[in-house]
Amino acid sequence: MRSSNKYETIPQKLFIENRKKFVAKMKSQSIAIFHSNEEHPWNGDATHAFKQNSDLFWLTGVDQEETILVLSPDCPVVEYREALFIKRTSDMMVVWNGYKLTMEEATQVSGIANVFWYDEFTIKMHSAINYAQNIYLNLNENDRAVISTPYKDLRFARELKERYPLHEYERAAPILQRLRSIKSGVELDLMQVAVSISEKMIRRVAKFVKPGVWEYEIEAEVIHEYLRNRARGHSFNPIVASGANSCILHYVDNNQQCKDGDLLLLDSGADYANYASDMTRTLPVNGKFTDRQKAVYNAVLRVMKAAKQLLKPGTLLMEYHVQVGELMEKELVDLGLITLTDIKNQNPKWPAYKKYFMHGTSHFLGIDVHDVGMRYEPMQAGMTFSCEPGIYIAEEAIGIRLENEILITENGCADLMAHIPIEADEIEALMRA
Repeated sequence: MRSSNKYETIPQKLFIENRKKFVAKMKSQSIAIFHSNEEHPWNGDATHAFKQNSDLFWLTGVDQEETILVLSPDCPVVEYREALFIKRTSDMMVVWNGYKLTMEEATQVSGIANVFWYDEFTIKMHSAINYAQNIYLNLNENDRAVISTPYKDLRFARELKERYPLHEYERAAPILQRLRSIKSGVELDLMQVAVSISEKMIRRVAKFVKPGVWEYEIEAEVIHEYLRNRARGHSFNPIVASGANSCILHYVDNNQQCKDGDLLLLDSGADYANYASDMTRTLPVNGKFTDRQKAVYNAVLRVMKAAKQLLKPGTLLMEYHVQVGELMEKELVDLGLITLTDIKNQNPKWPAYKKYFMHGTSHFLGIDVHDVGMRYEPMQAGMTFSCEPGIYIAEEAIGIRLENEILITENGCADLMAHIPIEADEIEALMRA
């Protein structure tokens, strides 16, 4: 089979097992329908780079537009119990638009035997939908999503309810959120590849950074290392923030010059096979931390090390964030940034430490950098999280954040980036090499 992707072929057993897990959660007499993302217009006749719907990819491994998955395990028509609809390809399409999967190749990728053309969906699925009592539809229910555009899944849900108003409709998202948050061995292997690319990137960047370079030059080094290691690109817009910019949490302009004495906060991740890495390191631009910078750096690192130990089965994410805040409180007092009086008089809804540590410490991680998961349910073995405390002192132009990826295990946690330099002296040594 010709590969249409940069990354190594993923074993189809991953997607076969994922579908089995989902089907096991469906009610009887049900049909579930999942759509690919669409290509989004840019300007003129250009489109943004295509990125697959995470749920469809998790269920099929198919990484192209105009794809539909149907799961209807009780359907009397055997070939519709598990069916894949893909974009119709031809020799002419290959000439104009490039390579697309054939039916046989779609089967090899997904493990789905019954493959049809995308434009056959409405006619072929009418009887299967009529037979079902319940229809599972999928929407973007990520807690962090704020979406104003009527995306494909949302439009399809409205259209289907108009066409089949007497069916019972079920939400696929809660099932997928619970299933996707527990990573299989194959998924962890893919995430480890993304981690290894991140390691190569930071080792490259550490040798490049010096006074006078521009943030966008560093960004160019980052993407160079990602692409040369078969990553699709960034898993999110990279934060390359020097000096005062390091105190802007989501700074992505990346257009300022790095100066002697500045810190550089680099928050970036590689997208490998649709799985995201997410790592943050803070470097001294001239290769050596000042005493004050190192004191703040080590405070953040101590909080990170302690926070990692709290990531274990049974932990509730929202309670964990409060506990980490209490760890940070002591460090900020020792740094002279807040006082015990500040803490005593604080607003419980916005504790004193929030002046210098405004964000949460961990988020789900996987196919998406802010992956889905049930944040109000206890952590379980197999979940992966970021761990990223930070201190941001705008008046001193010191912004320091450190971030590794953490796997929850039966016995606690494993740091998937523990081998990547993070101690202050390790960072300085890396920059001297």
